[in-house]
Amino acid sequence: MTQENSENSFAELSHLDKQGQAQMVDVSGKAPTVREAIAIARVKMLAETFTAIQAGNAPKGDVLGTARIAGIMAAKHTASLIPLCHPLPLHKIEVQVTPDPQLPGYQLQAIVKTKAETGVEMEALTAVSIAALTLYDMAKALEKTIQIEAIQLVSKTGGSRE
Repeated sequence: MTQENSENSFAELSHLDKQGQAQMVDVSGKAPTVREAIAIARVKMLAETFTAIQAGNAPKGDVLGTARIAGIMAAKHTASLIPLCHPLPLHKIEVQVTPDPQLPGYQLQAIVKTKAETGVEMEALTAVSIAALTLYDMAKALEKTIQIEAIQLVSKTGGSRE
């Protein structure tokens, strides 16, 4: 690949400059629009662990409430954690932790909303990831084999590509 071809291919990638160096994308020319992202995760555990958490018998206290608050806090700090993310004004952060006895474990969902020049999918993914990690941390005294699974973005709306 010649230097010229290399520079042209880098120019097509929004997070790389002409020399192939990582950069934060310039979104200053974009109009702010309402944007929303929803991400999910699953936390799977033994039935005994699930039962103890549901009964409020975890050694560290309120497992589910702590996980939910951790997810909300994480969404607000995404730009500090992910190097090329833009700091965004977040207008809604909702983290739900729903028991699933069939798993057994919990389904987590984060809904993040803003009115900005770029989307909030990383904030939603960060929220469910940290909520899941916090759930693990709060329950690890009960079980060391808890599994965090299926972290994924399920929808995003807003912006010009919608």
